[in-house]
Amino acid sequence: MALTAEEKRRADELIRILVVDDHALFREGLARLLEAEPDFSLVEHCTSVDEAMRSLSKNQIDVVLLDFDLGLQRGQEFLERVRARGFPGRILIVTAGMSDHDAVEALRLGAAGIFLKHSPTALLVKSIRKVMDGEPWLDSRYLGALMQARDKPNKPRSTKFTERETAVLRGVFQGLANKEIADSLKISETSVKAALQQLFEKTGVRTRGQLVRVALEQHRDQL
Repeated sequence: MALTAEEKRRADELIRILVVDDHALFREGLARLLEAEPDFSLVEHCTSVDEAMRSLSKNQIDVVLLDFDLGLQRGQEFLERVRARGFPGRILIVTAGMSDHDAVEALRLGAAGIFLKHSPTALLVKSIRKVMDGEPWLDSRYLGALMQARDKPNKPRSTKFTERETAVLRGVFQGLANKEIADSLKISETSVKAALQQLFEKTGVRTRGQLVRVALEQHRDQL
């Protein structure tokens, strides 16, 4: 039966989610959590990278919740495959834990954020909405790794960030809103917005998520 215009509008407003996790109990609990949110739609849940890729071929997905450790497979394989395919949605890693190196690599490959499974479920709901809006989400456990990700020096870049721009960028890495960044730096929210605009122009991006990725790939020496 065809959907009415109102039903179609409501369906278009839902955040369509794919869960990729090899632990059945966690998947079932996560499914109940997602189904309780009025703006979430759990499209499917998978246990492997291959299953997830097949699901993406037949479904329209907005956000993928990806466990990094999938038994014999790794989340990195999924990230590499969807990146090569040009997947337009967001990928939030939901993990019991991962190494600092894996965290940096996952973000470099396009993950929108990292969420630790032991964190409150209310925060997971918030993080899904954040990444859907194009903002990064990063557990504080991995902030140090990002700031110290200089083991492979990048080629020198002509683009230089000011002290304020660097401070604002670090706030973005922490997943802070503009007001929170302003409060932490004791500057106005207008100043934060101006610094962000300068960062966007210098890096050639349009969203905070893209800013995090480009900063990791090209400007780690300034973090």
